[in-house]
Amino acid sequence: MKKVKYYYDSENLAFRKIKIKKRTKVAYAALFLLASALFGTLAFIVLLNTPYFETPKDRLLSREVDNFKIQYSILNKKMDQIDEVLANIEERDNNIYRTYFNTSPIPDEQRKAGFGGVNRYKELEGYDNSELVVNTSKRVDVISKQLAIQSKSLDEILKLAKEKNKLLAAIPAIQPVKNENLRAVASGFGYRTDPFTKVRKFHAGMDFSSRTGTPIYATGDGIVERADNTASGYGNHIVIRHGYGYETLYGHLSKYNVRAGKRVKRGDLIGFVGSTGRSEAPHLHYEVHKNGEVVNPLNYYYGNISAAEYIQIAKVANQENQSLD
Repeated sequence: MKKVKYYYDSENLAFRKIKIKKRTKVAYAALFLLASALFGTLAFIVLLNTPYFETPKDRLLSREVDNFKIQYSILNKKMDQIDEVLANIEERDNNIYRTYFNTSPIPDEQRKAGFGGVNRYKELEGYDNSELVVNTSKRVDVISKQLAIQSKSLDEILKLAKEKNKLLAAIPAIQPVKNENLRAVASGFGYRTDPFTKVRKFHAGMDFSSRTGTPIYATGDGIVERADNTASGYGNHIVIRHGYGYETLYGHLSKYNVRAGKRVKRGDLIGFVGSTGRSEAPHLHYEVHKNGEVVNPLNYYYGNISAAEYIQIAKVANQENQSLD
């Protein structure tokens, strides 16, 4: 039963019934509806921002995010495998390839360095999963840089390999006179007695005693720099520039088989034994120069003689006797 409300009329000393105007009722109803609408809207917004209430769109986005997390996890596992393979290649590069070609290894600090300066990942920050995305992006960039460094290193190794073949061909590596044509190794590298003054002096090469006209062969690939008799004491002589700091000299020739500017290969016939210049008897005076310094030719006979022959030549060459020039 609806309650009836009264008020006290002090003038007439009586209680009178309160009558609510229709307009007021309408206003109250409108106010109630407005308040209900505002409260409902506010409650709906609060529910939307709680984990206990998801719209179909939210569920779809949530599934997409979960799928992205799975894909990033798979990507990181693949990068772990790439890291392992790349580390193996880098180890071989440093400890085998670069060691073989006498080249300094690339330090890990250079291979695995990040990117300094401006923050490259600023646009990826500020999201729920920013850390995952940023870390993965950094790994991709570091691996890409490692691959670029390794690719450049392998290009360098390939170039060194090609140069190595040229270097090995250029190094003086055989005797300039064949063993079967030798009378003897008359004198070796070092201090020897001069045949004319009988004074002990430095002998800058090796003397191979043989008959006049015995063939002389280039001991390494190179270009004939000189084929003349203008250098004092050497008579008719040949100088071959091999590159990589190597030069060889062949002195006291009877005649030439090459001229200046000719390119020769190891084993090519370049001249013939004689006794021109400051020479006591027919022989070949042979010198090896490395970076402008004379070195012992005995250390460069490994291309056409056996170990036993080398031991015998070394024994004779190391005796301090009299040279032939």
